[in-house]
Amino acid sequence: MIQIKNIVLSVGLLSAIQVCGQNNYSTDNSTIYTATATQSTPIYTATSEEKPLSPKEYLDVTLTSMASDPVLRNAQWGFAVYDPKSQKLISAYNEKTPLIPASTTKLLTTETAMSLLGSNFQWLTQLEYSGEIDENGVLNGNLYLIGSGDPSLGTNKAGATSYGMISMDFIAAMAEKGIKRVNGNIVVQTAVFKTNKIPTLPENIVWLENGSYYLPMGSTREIDPSKEKIIVKQSNPFQQEKRYFYVSPYIKKMVFAEEYQPIDLASKLPDPPVSLANSLKTAMLKSGIPIIGKVLSKTIDTEPEKRMLISTYRSPDLNDIVFYTNQHSDNALAEATLRMVGFQKLGDQTLESGRKVVVEHLVKKDFDTEGLNFMDGSGLSRANMVTPLAQVKFLTSLMNEKYFKNYFDSLPIGGQTGTLKRMFVYGNGNGQIFAKTGTLNKVKCLAGYVKTKSGKLMAFSLLVNNYSGSTDMVKRKMEMLLEPVLEL
Repeated sequence: MIQIKNIVLSVGLLSAIQVCGQNNYSTDNSTIYTATATQSTPIYTATSEEKPLSPKEYLDVTLTSMASDPVLRNAQWGFAVYDPKSQKLISAYNEKTPLIPASTTKLLTTETAMSLLGSNFQWLTQLEYSGEIDENGVLNGNLYLIGSGDPSLGTNKAGATSYGMISMDFIAAMAEKGIKRVNGNIVVQTAVFKTNKIPTLPENIVWLENGSYYLPMGSTREIDPSKEKIIVKQSNPFQQEKRYFYVSPYIKKMVFAEEYQPIDLASKLPDPPVSLANSLKTAMLKSGIPIIGKVLSKTIDTEPEKRMLISTYRSPDLNDIVFYTNQHSDNALAEATLRMVGFQKLGDQTLESGRKVVVEHLVKKDFDTEGLNFMDGSGLSRANMVTPLAQVKFLTSLMNEKYFKNYFDSLPIGGQTGTLKRMFVYGNGNGQIFAKTGTLNKVKCLAGYVKTKSGKLMAFSLLVNNYSGSTDMVKRKMEMLLEPVLEL
């Protein structure tokens, strides 16, 4: 296109020179005017008829310029825009290159859960009792709190009920059963979820992400969230990239994050069912229901007592869990969801089972597994790999699924919601980009959908690894690259 423009300009310039030559030899002013008008008309017409860059050409030119941009020049990155209607790749760059997807990995985890478990799936936490209740309302037996791996338990996430409210509902249910005193313990039973035997973290797990950290593998039972302190806040005004330093209670070493979000600083509670049990015991004592025992935890129960149901707490629907997970890029919910699909299909909650179920599901959906390395449910591991082409074809394949609307609605909206609230604030992308973000150190990713000016819904993937400069700089480049996509 650029060559065509140069040719047109050259022809115009040559014609202008010829016109000027004719005018220099003419002595009749009216003839000059007429000649000039006659000769100049084709030049003006040629210029006015020159077509502007089409949206596709505009995108390709932008893509070419980005390849030589200082921020991306030495990066490993890939890009793909796919038209679901024509089933064609509109524009691409390194679309078959396996790249670290960061939290866009959650697109695979959450979709697998919605497909296999259903949008209305709920985790159940049951209060049961063993033994007998005598005529005075004394339970000569134990209370049992049966957990099922509810990732939202006690977190207030996705509309989850607080420990205090759950405890009060349980106490009300106990009163209906006539229980006024408990001569026994509160036993937390989580035998359905085996204890993770891995003593140390895999090497590729990222500790800190966006100011908070979560441990997807390994035991966190002894971790006290209140001990997580920010110990140094870097405030050097001459340094462009600020870093915030922490001491991790997991490894007893200083670690850092590039962003500081105080509300997310504390880690997730290490054992939610035990925390609920302690809350229940405290609430019982305050409500005048004495209990002589203590809170015990069982992961294996070889000789279970006969138990009777008192009450059941239901988690928010999976639809709400997925919405919260993708909007906030919540690693804890994503990892718990991965384990739940593993349990539902293979009978245990191990990471390996979850990974196996997701990959098998993707294969059934004709996911392009060339270059795929699915290591966890959240995208924290730098060992995760996927190609932009695989992502856009995957996103396209979902558009005919019955749960697609809920899945689509879970994605952050450019300039408006979730982790995209501060991107695409200005320009045409505001309200028109629907995508999952992904961020690790020197990794920035976007994958989702674009609503174009012509009303089309395009799938896109933009994965950038090892970029130069700051996170804000690469985010701006991503915005610039997606701007012409909106014109398609």
